[in-house]
Amino acid sequence: MPEAAEEVKKLDFSIESLLQPDYAPIIDRAEKRVVEALVTNPPEVSYDPRRYNENVEILSFPVAVILVSAIASEYVKRRFALAEARRAYNLLRAEGAEKIIEVANKFGWRIKLSSVNIGLEKFDFSLHFIDYLRNTSLFHEKEWKLVNRPVIKGEVYLSKQDVARLLQEEIRRHIESKVDPKMRSILPEKIIEWAESLKNGYAEKIREETFSVGVFSPSGVESDCLPPCIR
Repeated sequence: MPEAAEEVKKLDFSIESLLQPDYAPIIDRAEKRVVEALVTNPPEVSYDPRRYNENVEILSFPVAVILVSAIASEYVKRRFALAEARRAYNLLRAEGAEKIIEVANKFGWRIKLSSVNIGLEKFDFSLHFIDYLRNTSLFHEKEWKLVNRPVIKGEVYLSKQDVARLLQEEIRRHIESKVDPKMRSILPEKIIEWAESLKNGYAEKIREETFSVGVFSPSGVESDCLPPCIR
């Protein structure tokens, strides 16, 4: 996530550093993150602060992204992104409202605390409908359709769990965008070997699949097609 990148900068991390013996725990944790994404169903990366210190946990994420990039498998990329996003979802559900707002703002969301009662339900947040639609474009459940949500003046009212779920989708796409197979050509040979070892060790779990992902384009929405509450 964006805030994770800021922490990595503070720790003065570089790809070349990974070849140093002191970074072995980070490599180990990064490999475990990728493996968990492959073997869990649904995909999810665990979080155990008692087992790994904070720096290892922070640095192992970009290293895992590097390994997934080096593996160069669309299937692994999708599973890894979903696994990490599901982990983020579970962590966000335990966070306070202010932290959720902070994370959402990192992605440019137009979100506000609301604490509003509509009917018998209490809603913790309001989110601009464009941000809502962008992150529900792949959801098929009726409950996520805009017509089934309370919308006032272009703001969609949501519970904390709903916002965490939408952030999961945002984070999933963000992680996928960071995985770049072209990176493989500039990586040290040792890192390529680590990636190949992972790929070969879990070959039975890795299947190249074709994914068809729809993309929501706000610019493609005609205002006349929108309900009056959000025009």
